[in-house]
Amino acid sequence: MAYIKAGEDTAGNPINIFYEDWGQGAPVVLIHGWPLDHTMWEHQAIDLAKAGNRVIAYDRRGFGRSSRPWTGYDYDTFAADLNALLEELDLNNVTLVGFSMGGGEIARYLGTYGDARIARVAFVGAVTPFMLKTDDNPEGVPQSVFDQIGDALTKDRFDFLQSFAKSFYGVGMISHPVSQAVLDWNFTVASLAAPNATRDCAVAFSTTDFRADLQTIKVPTLVIHGDADATVPFEASGERTANMISHAELKVYKGGPHGLFFTNKDELSRDLLAFISK
Repeated sequence: MAYIKAGEDTAGNPINIFYEDWGQGAPVVLIHGWPLDHTMWEHQAIDLAKAGNRVIAYDRRGFGRSSRPWTGYDYDTFAADLNALLEELDLNNVTLVGFSMGGGEIARYLGTYGDARIARVAFVGAVTPFMLKTDDNPEGVPQSVFDQIGDALTKDRFDFLQSFAKSFYGVGMISHPVSQAVLDWNFTVASLAAPNATRDCAVAFSTTDFRADLQTIKVPTLVIHGDADATVPFEASGERTANMISHAELKVYKGGPHGLFFTNKDELSRDLLAFISK
């Protein structure tokens, strides 16, 4: 197992970030979404490594095999953790790929640390530029929606995670784009995350404004989003992210739900490989 140290908690204990490191070549860092861990990238990690890339996929603090501190679930800290990983492994010419809340890490990292180590970035179903509906962000999602998520997590986190997964992958009465086994895996991974991290991360990705961060992005950028995403709606996120980064390439997956890494796994791998090879 491989870890890097990303500071200490309030008691002085080290905060360790777990990562997998596969293959050789130009580095690609995969940043997972909520409420999963780095194993969500199974298909893309294998495809990218087989194609001649060095693939690093890590667990956000509070998730997977990383440390589970009580505090520190905000995007300034998440960006600092990503920076610690890049510096410890001395990675350069990096492609950053962020799914869902992982897109926020990319935006905040570039807005804080710049792009000296970064060659290109990809936002996949990302929560950028700003999820919350406010007076100056009328395209956002109402606070009441996020309040319902928080209340459901507090009342019965396990029940919420099971029902949330169906919407996540676009499972309905007629549509079954993933198997029950995938839903079971999703529940297992999500249920093992730290409860406080799960709740606090939902607050972080729903209330953090990345609009200023996106304005700093100069490196080649790919935005991928499903137009049937019921978790992070395309119109409120992917479409606006692409519009705010004038040079961004936008790919819309017709009928794609949020969990594109599985429902559209081959297409996503192909698009990422094509982007990296440019």
